[in-house]
Amino acid sequence: MSGRVRLALCAAAATMMTACALLPLVSPATWIIQAAFLLTAQTAVGAMTRRVPLARSLTVASQALVTLLLLTLVFAREYAVVGLLPGPDAMGHFAALLQQGANDVGRYAIPAPLSDGIRLMLIGGVLVIGLIVDTLAVTFRSAAPAGLPLLALYSVAAGLSGGGAEWLWFVVAAAGYLMLLLAEGRDRLSQWGRVFTGAARAPGDPATGAVAPARTGRRIGAVALGVALFVPLALPTLQGGLLAGTGTGVGAGNGDGGTISAVNPLVSLRDSLNVNEDRQVLSLTTSTNDLSDLYLRIVSLDDFDGTTWKPSQRHVVGVPDPFPLPAGLGPDIKRTQVTTVISAADWYAQNWLPMPYPPSGVKIGGRWRFEPVGMTVVGDHRQTTRGTTYQVSSLAVRPTADQLAAAPQPPTELEREYTKVPASLPPVVARTARQVTKGATNHYEEAVKLQDYFTENGGFQYDTQVEVGRGSDAIAAFLRKKHGFCVHFSFTMAAMARTLGIPARVAVGFAPGSPQANGTVSVGLKDAHAWPELYFEGVGWTRFEPTPTRGTTPSYTQSGTPGSSVPDEARPSRAASAAPEAPVSPSESCPARQRRLDMCGGPSAQAVAHPGGNGPAGWEMALWALGGLAASAIPLSPMLWRTRLRAARLGAHARTEAGAAAHTLAAWQELNDTAWDFGIPPDGSQTPRRTAERIVRLGRLDPAAGAAVHRVADAVEQVLYAPRPRPAAGLAEEVRRAIGGLRASVGRRTRLRARFAPRSCVRVLWAVSAWRASLRARAVAALPTPRKASGRQGSG
Repeated sequence: MSGRVRLALCAAAATMMTACALLPLVSPATWIIQAAFLLTAQTAVGAMTRRVPLARSLTVASQALVTLLLLTLVFAREYAVVGLLPGPDAMGHFAALLQQGANDVGRYAIPAPLSDGIRLMLIGGVLVIGLIVDTLAVTFRSAAPAGLPLLALYSVAAGLSGGGAEWLWFVVAAAGYLMLLLAEGRDRLSQWGRVFTGAARAPGDPATGAVAPARTGRRIGAVALGVALFVPLALPTLQGGLLAGTGTGVGAGNGDGGTISAVNPLVSLRDSLNVNEDRQVLSLTTSTNDLSDLYLRIVSLDDFDGTTWKPSQRHVVGVPDPFPLPAGLGPDIKRTQVTTVISAADWYAQNWLPMPYPPSGVKIGGRWRFEPVGMTVVGDHRQTTRGTTYQVSSLAVRPTADQLAAAPQPPTELEREYTKVPASLPPVVARTARQVTKGATNHYEEAVKLQDYFTENGGFQYDTQVEVGRGSDAIAAFLRKKHGFCVHFSFTMAAMARTLGIPARVAVGFAPGSPQANGTVSVGLKDAHAWPELYFEGVGWTRFEPTPTRGTTPSYTQSGTPGSSVPDEARPSRAASAAPEAPVSPSESCPARQRRLDMCGGPSAQAVAHPGGNGPAGWEMALWALGGLAASAIPLSPMLWRTRLRAARLGAHARTEAGAAAHTLAAWQELNDTAWDFGIPPDGSQTPRRTAERIVRLGRLDPAAGAAVHRVADAVEQVLYAPRPRPAAGLAEEVRRAIGGLRASVGRRTRLRARFAPRSCVRVLWAVSAWRASLRARAVAALPTPRKASGRQGSG
């Protein structure tokens, strides 16, 4: 077998091994057999055209043409000319299948059923990636860059799966890529002449054999793979590594403890509820007749970094029976016991358990843990709510307005933790909060004024078409544009409350559902919601509702009826008609109180992704799954790599001296690389202080950004030169502030270049080049050294 054929087979095998990461996404997995057969045919065409030989462009074109014919034969034979040639009808059928696949991806939870549309997306995507890998590794004889499309394929699968076997698929994919690299190395060595395979020499030869370069390469690859898998487990700054539990956020252990990690539940909820129709998520029966306050809370977000809210890393314990009393609830507050039986849909897989707040106990089977601070229950080791029925005991707490207004000062530690706001929060947030609450005499009146500002007199409109927004200016933009959905309203009110000294956090879950004729209550996708919770000593965490047309106004915030029961608003999130409800547009305005009663809202857009309908969103998903893998994987790889690297460098770190030092150096490296991306090349000969001055000067930074650069440089000098370095807090924010200054000082073209083609990505090529040079040097060193002739020459 020639080296080219062997390399082509290895390229196909690497593609299929990486494609195995897609297996958990659908059921059954029979599609991979078809994909393997079609990829083999595609590889055989490439091998035959290279044997002719044809020009490289013709080889790639031949493979692409045969791939299209094979897909037509499998998926659109009835619509093709003579059953094989793709005509307009066949292409239209492909488009319809891709649209169907995109809709099915949004409709079903993982594992999704293997519909024709999903099958075309999977098989077509694998064939496109296989063609790219074959072109790079075999046609152009450069196997190293072929890892980029393989990485794109694995990343899509790993990002969607969220299961516990990512490490296995990573090992399989990495082994396939290493096999491809070794096959290319063997093929290159064969061009030199004889390939040393380590066979034994003739008897009497003092050498027993030669060490094969391929064997050396395999050892290097095995070591590299082992380092990638197991070293992160031993590093305190990486918190688990690839083999750590994923998705659940609960650490391994004996079941009595652990930690819940700070993943974003909004993303998890969005993925679980990303459907195009209002489907039932939960069905419940309850002992209370007042459904207006029966919010089902999933998790609380209490860590605010100026950009978004997320749950803090908390200690979890075994589920107690009963639960402890909620923090701050005094004996004088009226309360009643409520029992609710909840059944989750078979397709709804949520790691957190939806429960009324505050819960006092839960009866449920499976592996669950309790987080005492937020009073949430979270699945342990991939435990989800899928098809689960459980009983929750909770308290219906009914404070009066007078009790809330007379609430004493909260505990100092709690107040300090839940009123923190980052320095990056725009000043307009605190200024607007003071203006809105002018004249209030206590925190309760301030909270009611904030709620009324969003729901009644501030001119805000509920609009699901507004982008979520990113960065520290997202809240300021929302206050300026006054259009948004529940995430905007709850995030902003909680942030404003904190600037006023009111402890605040954000809750995510479901607004009250709709009563059914059989006595149950149906909670659907359009009931997904987020709302702020404010703390009042003697009452505890108290719900407020700033989102127009969503949820119900708490009784203790309604003027004239303090402490009374809310009128029957049991269907806050549904339209009266059974027809599908369209999202509220900015032009649809009515009085806030009437809209709250009419319930004209749509789905919560961060917890529930926007429906695709028949518009371009479905096409974007289809293009991402098929054409995007080919057209976007390689050009977008630098941007994706830099984004991931920046998040790792500026993310959490171990609370030790070594962890703080590593975090400081990583933040400094990120600052230098970002400056490089914006056109300021690094100069390794200069000290951190001189480097900071150079970045400030060449980057034309404003005083605030320049001061941030110098503070990071001072922290680096502490780590490098001080006998006992002083830990510096907030370095990640300082780096982000400096990056903002660099971005603001350049033109649009430079910003686009820095984002999509960052110069610092050349470090990847340097690393690959150094690795290949090392591998080649080891291979050459392993070759036998020619021996000098010995003995005397004989006479003629």
